[in-house]
Amino acid sequence: MKKSKPKSAIHSGSNLLKAMEVFEAVAESGQMTAAARMLGLTQSAASQHIAALERAYGVTLIDRSVRPSRLTQAGTLLHRHAARILNVVGDLEMEMRQQGPTPISVLRLGILASIATTLTPGLVALAKKGFGVRDVTLHAGQSGDHETLLRTKRADLAITSNPFYDMEGLERHAVLQESFLLVVPSAYRGPTDSLEAVQRRLPLIRFADSTSVGRQVTQHLRRLRINPQQVIQADRSSMVTACVCNGMGFTLLTPTLLIDGFVERMPLRVLPLPAARLTRTITVVSRERELGSFPAQVAKLSRQKLVEQIARHMEKTGSDALNLEPGLA
Repeated sequence: MKKSKPKSAIHSGSNLLKAMEVFEAVAESGQMTAAARMLGLTQSAASQHIAALERAYGVTLIDRSVRPSRLTQAGTLLHRHAARILNVVGDLEMEMRQQGPTPISVLRLGILASIATTLTPGLVALAKKGFGVRDVTLHAGQSGDHETLLRTKRADLAITSNPFYDMEGLERHAVLQESFLLVVPSAYRGPTDSLEAVQRRLPLIRFADSTSVGRQVTQHLRRLRINPQQVIQADRSSMVTACVCNGMGFTLLTPTLLIDGFVERMPLRVLPLPAARLTRTITVVSRERELGSFPAQVAKLSRQKLVEQIARHMEKTGSDALNLEPGLA
């Protein structure tokens, strides 16, 4: 009797789904490196998943002989089927999770790091007392982290500065729109009527280019044809404000990005931006129709808590630069 050939390990359910998830990320991004970064994997690990799929089905999925690489005919076929399979599995996971003792039994939230401390107690109370959630997992980070969490379905909802309009199947609820402000050391006595004058006296301290805020500020200054000679970069608002309050430079931040500095009572002068207005919007983003009225309630609570916190601290600093508006999702 002819022995049947043993199946590849890829055919175990979890391995197959993970490999398909990696393949989809590669197919959508067009790059192994970008896909690996999106999924929180090393490039080597992502390549191994693709190779395992190719061995399992005895086909070549990606034509690596050209640059940039592209899907083969078999890869295109798998891309079509894998997208449908992963969507079905995602729907199943969502429906099964809702079969717990309450409509939302387990909740995973991504929150902007700068507002996480302010919002966490209220959000946990809303989830548990208002919606009967049993387990809550919170992730603080930047909008790039939230994109990865949402794409890999490791978060159900994110309070973020990027509405991710390029991602399908999401619902969005506006929290607020806020203007960027000029922030200088409290001891600074130079001119503040133009950014050109300030940057001639102080280095610019801003969010790193790896963050959406950093890129937004850089693009804004480029539009204004301002090219600061000295720049200090950091990826957390508390690091930026700590440098400013120690007289190391000036920065452009929004009220919510100043919360940590306010709480730490850092000596800062907060002024309206003496240039064309620059704003950012904070939005609650969640997968469509999964959480009922919860996302809308999160947006409402978040706006209330943030406005209260910022107004209180701005009043203490004597600043009238507060400018918050309902966001437009």
